[in-house]
Amino acid sequence: MAAAAPLGPRKAPRQRRSAHTVEALLEAAAQVLELRGLEGYNTNAVARRAGASVGTLYQYFPGKDALTLALLLREDRLFHEAAAATVALPGFHAALGAFIDVAVRQQLSRPNLARLLDEQEGRPEFRAALSGKYPFHDLLAEILSKPDAPARWQDPPLRRLAADDLLALMRGMTDAAGERGERDADDLARRIGAAVFGYLAASG
Repeated sequence: MAAAAPLGPRKAPRQRRSAHTVEALLEAAAQVLELRGLEGYNTNAVARRAGASVGTLYQYFPGKDALTLALLLREDRLFHEAAAATVALPGFHAALGAFIDVAVRQQLSRPNLARLLDEQEGRPEFRAALSGKYPFHDLLAEILSKPDAPARWQDPPLRRLAADDLLALMRGMTDAAGERGERDADDLARRIGAAVFGYLAASG
C-alpha cells in the first residue's frame, strides 16, 4: 500500500512571485470546491483554474490533502484576523456583537466553500493539524473580560467555560444556516446575538 502524501507544504514561498503563485493556487482550490464540489476537486482541476501546470502545484503541495489543509489554514487565518480586530472595540456589547457579525459573514460570504471546508475540517488528520492554530475561544474570553462585562465573567474558569459554550453555539448556528442555504447575514447575526446575549444573561 502506498504511503499517504504528507499534509505539510513541500516548500514555503520565499519570494513575492512564489507567494503570489501559492495564493493563486489556494484561490483556485477555493473556486474549484465552490463550483465543482468534492467530486470535481483534484490537483489537475486546481492547476488549470490557476493557469499553472500541475508540476508547479506539486512544487508547493505534495497532494490534494496538503492543498486542502493550506486552504483551511488560510480561511481560519482570515477569520481570526477579522475576529481579533473586534476585541479592540470599546465596550463588551459592541465587541461581542462585532465578533458575531464576523463569524456570520465568514460563513455566508462564500457559503458553498464554508460548508465543504467544514466537512473536511472534521477529518481526524485535519483536526489534529489545525488544533491550537487559531484559538478563537481566547478572543471570546478576552471580550468577556472587558470591564463592562457582567461581573460573573471576571472569574477566569467561568469565563473560559462561557467562551467555549458561546463558540460552540455560534458554530452550530452558522453551520446549520449554511447547510440550509441561508443568505441573510443580518438576520442570522440578529438571531445568534439573541442566543448569545440570552445565554450570558441567563448564566449571569
